[in-house]
Amino acid sequence: MKIALVCPASLPAIQFGGILFLCVDLAREISDLGHNVTIYTTNLDFANDGTTFNKNLPKKEKIQNFFIKRSHVWLRYSLFYVNPGMYFQLIKDSPDVIHTVGIKSFQSLIAYLVSKKKGIPLVISDQGGLTTHPFLETSGTLKKFFYKIQFPIIKSIIKQATIITVPNEYEKNIFKEFKDENKIKIISNGINLQTLIPSEKNFKEKFNLNYNFILFVGRFSHSKGIDILLRAINLLKNRQELKNLKFVIMGVDFGYQEKMYKMINELNIENFVTVIRNPERIDVIDAYRECEFLILPSRWELSPLVPLEGFAFKKTIISTDTDGIPYTVKNNINGLLFQQENFMELSNLILELLQNPEKRNNLGETGYQMVMDELNSKVMSKKTLDVYETISKSSN
Repeated sequence: MKIALVCPASLPAIQFGGILFLCVDLAREISDLGHNVTIYTTNLDFANDGTTFNKNLPKKEKIQNFFIKRSHVWLRYSLFYVNPGMYFQLIKDSPDVIHTVGIKSFQSLIAYLVSKKKGIPLVISDQGGLTTHPFLETSGTLKKFFYKIQFPIIKSIIKQATIITVPNEYEKNIFKEFKDENKIKIISNGINLQTLIPSEKNFKEKFNLNYNFILFVGRFSHSKGIDILLRAINLLKNRQELKNLKFVIMGVDFGYQEKMYKMINELNIENFVTVIRNPERIDVIDAYRECEFLILPSRWELSPLVPLEGFAFKKTIISTDTDGIPYTVKNNINGLLFQQENFMELSNLILELLQNPEKRNNLGETGYQMVMDELNSKVMSKKTLDVYETISKSSN
């Protein structure tokens, strides 16, 4: 089968986050099963932002058994990247199935147009909170206006979709307002365990860390709740438990870095926090292996991958109880949940795990078993391939 995966960004731009890894994992697993898989994307490059495009990246690149086809971004607004060349690539290649990830993107509009013109089955996955993402409320007037005029297009894309895949009931309920329930299929997100191989280097030595550490991994943005974590650290800074402990914050700036550093200085917690900017992927993997546990203080998440990657190393996580997170992080089963914005509750849960290593280990073991059994890319890709094959047969 000839499969097109459509995404706003792909390798090497790993700073783009979750949907990039989702597409790459689907491409890797399904191509290994003998199918012809190509990711159609932009020429976003690896950088400490989401705005660096590189015309020198190859227009077509083979990685293992799948291909990436890039086209240049001529215009952008925030993370809306306009690359018209993708349309002509898809028209020429005429795949059997098109699967677009990130419905609010220009790339999904292209996928919709090609699907409609050539009668190709269209699968859509959003992974972005169609009507619930916090930017819909917190954005400036211009962004709100842009989304308002874009929404009729989004509804047309949804209407054209043969199937919508969602990672959990939370997102299914969002799409039920726009699509028949029998056209929405839950396929849990999974991570590629084969790529989570740590290096032989000592992470602590590389970054001059003399103490054990608790880990945050994610974009430096307001929605990720870094300020909530910093306020919790401030409450704990005089506790004996933090005498030989650091908090490591790893990520890429998406507009919040300056405020983050300012807050660290104002709270006088510089001695408790190590910030690692623009980390290489192998550094993130090594950090998972060596941390005590993780913290995800997000104000919004649909189906986060960071907890799963931590579970792969038997590391538990403390996270907010908002939106789609409880479908991944299950309170007192594989992690601990706290009420959104409640940094005092977060500080108490940090102490609970520091004071109870047995509980910490048990939660991590449960998370590990969930990843091994179900929440991995092989299971996710097999279920996704079943969808492709079913709709492809139906269209013939």
